[in-house]
Amino acid sequence: MAGKVFAVVVVLVTLVTAYCVVTHVWWMPVDISVHGPKIDHQIEETILVAGLLFIAGQIVLASFVFRYGGATGKPKQIPGGAKPLVIFAFVLVGTEVLALSFIGSKAWGAVYFEAPDPSSLRIDVQAGQFAYYFRYSGPDGKFGPLHPELINEGNQNYFGLDPDHDPDAKDDIVTAEIGIPVNKPILLTLHSKDVGHSFYVRELRVQQDFVPGLSIPVHFTAIQTGRYEIVCTQLCGLGHYNMKAYLSVLSQSDFDDWLKKQAAMQ
Repeated sequence: MAGKVFAVVVVLVTLVTAYCVVTHVWWMPVDISVHGPKIDHQIEETILVAGLLFIAGQIVLASFVFRYGGATGKPKQIPGGAKPLVIFAFVLVGTEVLALSFIGSKAWGAVYFEAPDPSSLRIDVQAGQFAYYFRYSGPDGKFGPLHPELINEGNQNYFGLDPDHDPDAKDDIVTAEIGIPVNKPILLTLHSKDVGHSFYVRELRVQQDFVPGLSIPVHFTAIQTGRYEIVCTQLCGLGHYNMKAYLSVLSQSDFDDWLKKQAAMQ
């Protein structure tokens, strides 16, 4: 009797789970990026294929438990043994992974293999325990070189700039939040000053790790104004839970005003 009850519970849990996924009870927030629809389509295809296999697997499990859960005597065995079943599962899952990887390569490549728009707004991003900082070039349109040995949070030199000796660094603008114009291609360059971190904005469908010693480019275009949370998704120390910043997507005129205010506070 216990086996039959368990089988019914397995089926009910499977059906409820499938319902929640199909009806998007818990789903991703609205997409605000140009490349986002491709990412969302890939996620939906992955969930569809994996979901069908999940349902099939749970139904098979429930049927075996329902039929043999209360059996006594010699244990029942799968006809032909377990080896053919394992080989079948290996081939099926392997084919699924390869197919999804091939389909998803276009969406992934649009973010990582396609060159950024030459007109992109360039922004440097510095991650460190446990905060983000962002750097814009000033009126000269040039970034000053970075000197890691000069990084000093005590005097707010988060990027290691040397404006006394590097003319290009004199007008660089460093902020604790990031503002970007809507419908403008953006090119971020990610740096870490200590350990691994991550730049994750759900609404942009962008998640990229910072790797110490590397400068990692990420490009995207936001198509909807608003204020969105940036969080670190790499366990980076005791303050990881509180490592976040905010991204403001603004109209071009509002962005220009915002950047002028940031420059005035340097």
